[in-house]
Amino acid sequence: MQGQPAHPDQRPGRTGRPGRHPVRVRGHPQPGGGPLMLDDLPGWGAVPTPAGEFRLNPVRLPADLELLAGWMNDPEVDEFWELAGPPAVTERHVRAQLDGDGRSVPCLGLLDGAPMSYWEVYRADLDPLARHYPARPHDTGVHLLLGPAASRGRGLGAVLLAALADLILGQYGHCGRIVAEPDVRNRRSVRAFERAGFRAAAELDLPGKRAALMIRDRDLLPA
Repeated sequence: MQGQPAHPDQRPGRTGRPGRHPVRVRGHPQPGGGPLMLDDLPGWGAVPTPAGEFRLNPVRLPADLELLAGWMNDPEVDEFWELAGPPAVTERHVRAQLDGDGRSVPCLGLLDGAPMSYWEVYRADLDPLARHYPARPHDTGVHLLLGPAASRGRGLGAVLLAALADLILGQYGHCGRIVAEPDVRNRRSVRAFERAGFRAAAELDLPGKRAALMIRDRDLLPA
């Protein structure tokens, strides 16, 4: 199951395709004001899931670069992320977020201590994505890829998405819903979001893809 950033950078990459880089959001208006929320994400701790103990660790460069670049060069991942190539391609993508203002945080997902997924947790209401749907203050977006091929195709994405959605909504009181925008062609990803409690709200024409707008509402949070 893969997802990808909503808005690709239009600079041609090594292969001539547009490279996918996170959107620079400095200066983008902040609906509703309030904190950026993502600064304390490392302190949210681990979450028990049926698959094991899950936690997010912020990506560290250069320590995590070789692992991430290896995942990005898997053809199944590259089909939607389009970050295959030398490690510098992945590094630019991640570095743009690490050097940003905290509105997007790239993380490794660890299951029972083993890194097996890559996540981007971001303020969707402060992203250019907000121009394409009726954004609400503090909407929080997620992108996900499962790294090892053995992690895919067995329902793990849905388990982890549900766990992370519950964690964000439980820890971040300003956030009323989680959003995602997988490519409509990526049926595996869309199904995983649906099984994790997200609903398909619309289809969006975004730069570089037609996306399914998936929304997980706070009222689904376990009591």
